[in-house]
Parts: sequence; structure tokens; C-alpha cells
Amino acid sequence: MQQIDTLVHARWVVPVEPHGRVLAHHAVAVHNGRIVAVEPSPRARSAFRAAHEVDLPAHALIPGLVNAHGHAAMTLFRGLADDLPLMTWLGEHIWPAEARWVSEEFVAAGTGLALAEMLRGGTTCFNDMYFFPQVTARAAAAAGMRAVVGLIVLDFPSAWAADADAYFARAVDVFDELKGHPLVRTAFAPHAPYSVSDAPLARVRKLADELELPVHIHVHETRDEIAQSLERHGVRPIARLDRLGLVSPSLVAVHMTQLEDEEIALFAAKGAHVVHCPESNLKLASGFCPVQRLLDAGVDVALGTDGAASNNDLDMFGELRTAALLAKGVAADPSAVPAATALRMATLNGARALGLADEVGSLVPGKEADLVAVDLSFPETQPVHHPISQLVYAAGRRQVSHVWIAGRPVLVEGRLTTIDLDKAREDAEAWRARIAAG
Repeated sequence: MQQIDTLVHARWVVPVEPHGRVLAHHAVAVHNGRIVAVEPSPRARSAFRAAHEVDLPAHALIPGLVNAHGHAAMTLFRGLADDLPLMTWLGEHIWPAEARWVSEEFVAAGTGLALAEMLRGGTTCFNDMYFFPQVTARAAAAAGMRAVVGLIVLDFPSAWAADADAYFARAVDVFDELKGHPLVRTAFAPHAPYSVSDAPLARVRKLADELELPVHIHVHETRDEIAQSLERHGVRPIARLDRLGLVSPSLVAVHMTQLEDEEIALFAAKGAHVVHCPESNLKLASGFCPVQRLLDAGVDVALGTDGAASNNDLDMFGELRTAALLAKGVAADPSAVPAATALRMATLNGARALGLADEVGSLVPGKEADLVAVDLSFPETQPVHHPISQLVYAAGRRQVSHVWIAGRPVLVEGRLTTIDLDKAREDAEAWRARIAAG
């Protein structure tokens, strides 16, 4: 018998690859942080001797969820300015609050709260865009969580950097600090076409190519963004990004609610990725991403929550359900974005967008053991005719019982093992009081 670290038995294993497959009464064998086998439980018991063996008789075991777009530290602004249009929300509330409060201490506290929320909801990897990315990276690493942190670029000064040269200098420093880290990677994160001018965008493209990094950007989020771009630049934002050489397999374009057929074809031809944030888009009335049209064209579409200041949660199970239902309404087709496709968007497609598909996103031997167990014995998910449908249309994040990242248990029977939840709550309350006092 082969000696391994962990053997996890589940009523159902949903590997995501092959697409739509459900394996009944299977086990996942893990050693040195990686999946070594996915086998029927009787065969696994006879083949492996595990230091830790876990039986989950009423659970679905899935790959860790990938939150492909968010702003973790902004959990401290959750509920601060609700029910407003995007630019009013940003210009009159969020940006002034950031100018007043954002610091390393703020980012550490906000990220700690976000990590606790995400891990408890089955998210094992997140793609972040915020100031002081090195602080976010250190918090993720300490929690044992996988992350891609954004090297943010803006035209205007912030607490993070005073000018364009400072943004790029700090970006290179963070890249160097994290190079080779087993859990945390970097991506360039110019905020949006309306907040970053051509010269820094061209510099982002050059450095991203040299360092082989993704480029993570909000784009085509609202109708007003399109109108402003036409007025200022004479072209729509995607055409401007393409003119600058940014539409490529490295591009991770977030929101994408305003799309024409030619733009979808361009993304498909150039291998760019889209991150759909359905609940944030709905709450800000930004528009509807044509997800099924993008998928039909062959575009990789991932899922993200956006930040808790505009969603107002980091619940990927909620995004799964909303994405599947909204896509059907937008396409006027009940077969659009079926359950298995929605689950793939939240796992493997997100990994592809972040350049991590060889490591995570599906339960395949050789990949990192990022695993999530969802207890389907809850009355809300009974009876189980089709496990994937139950996961997408009925299950909730409170049914997540266990989470492993690189084989390490970070949530066991609903309890966090790497984060002090009481401290995260205390820090959040302390910041609420400070912000309220002005």
C-alpha cells in the first residue's frame, strides 16, 4: 500500500474535468499537497495508507472555488454607500473614503475579514486589485490561501504611490518579493481605461509581457464608460486597449456588460479572458454581460464577486446561482449556462484566466489539492437527484464543511484553522467605529 498524507472519501466527487462528470462513492488521495489519485473508495482503501482519512458520506467534493475578481480590503466599506450609480458611488463616497482611511493597517484588517469569509464559503483562490498588495499577499500566505495580487496602476496619487513612476517602482518591488511563492502570485492591475491613460497602459503591456504576468482591469462596465471613451479617444475602450496591444491571452477583463459582436469575436480570436460579476453588476445597474454569447464564441468566462462594498458579500455560491439564472434571462434561453458550466466558470475557467489551470481548478491527479466539501444532507438540498444542480441552484456557502488548500486543512467541520475569527471581527468593528467617527 502506498503511504500518503490524506485520503478523502465523499458520496460524490465532482472533478469538473471531464465536464459534467459526477463520481459516486469516490475518494481523492493527496500527498505532498497534490492529488495523486481519484478512485472508487473501495479501491482507494486497498491502495493507500493515509496518515489522515476523512469520510464525508453526504457530501459533494469539488475543486476550490476561484474568485476571479475582488477588492478584499474593501470589506471594511461593506454597506457604507449602497443603492447608488457606479460613478456616484465611486466619486462621492468610495474614493473619498479611501483617501481618508486606506493604509497598511486598513488593508491588513479588511483582508483578514475577507479571507475568513471566503474560506468559510469554499473559495480557495482569489484575484485581488487594491492598494498595498504586499499586505494582502502576506495575509493570504499566513492564512494558507492561494491568491493573485494586483500591482495597481492609476493616473492619480493614492496612499500607495504618488505618481506613475512610483506605481511601477512599487509594482516591481512586490513582484520581486513574491517571485516563486508557492501560494501567492502577481498580476498587473491598471484600474480601468477611464482612470489610466495611454502611456502607463503601454508601460503595463511592456512589463507584463517581460514578466509574463496577467493584466487585470475593469473594462466595458457601464454605458457611460463607453460614451466617455468615444468622446475622449474616438474609440470604444476595448478598441483602445487593442490598439495598445493589451487584448491578448494575458488580459483579464472584468465586468464586460457593454459588448458588440465584433468585440466578442476579437476576444475569442486573441484568447483574452472575461470575469463576470453578476451580483455587483445588478446592484450597480451596470448592465448585463452576454455570458452565453461569449461562451458560444469560445471565450473563457470566469466568475468574481467584486468587492464587498458593491456586492455586498464574497459568496461564490451566490454568484454561481445568480450567474446561471441571469444568463438564462439575458439569452431568453433556459438552457443557457447550465449548472455544470456555471461550476466550471467558478473553478477551472477562473484558474485559466489567472494562468493557474495547470495547478488548480479541477480534481485531476498531479494538480494541487485545493478541495471543498459541501454537505448536501441539509434539507435545502434534499433529495439529491443531480449533485451539480444542487450545488448551483440550491446549496449555500453555509453548507461548506471542509476546505483544503495544497492539501492543508484550512476549514474543518466549519471551523477555520489558520485565521483567528474573533480577531477579524474585532478589527472590523474597530474600523467601523473609526470610519463612523470621521
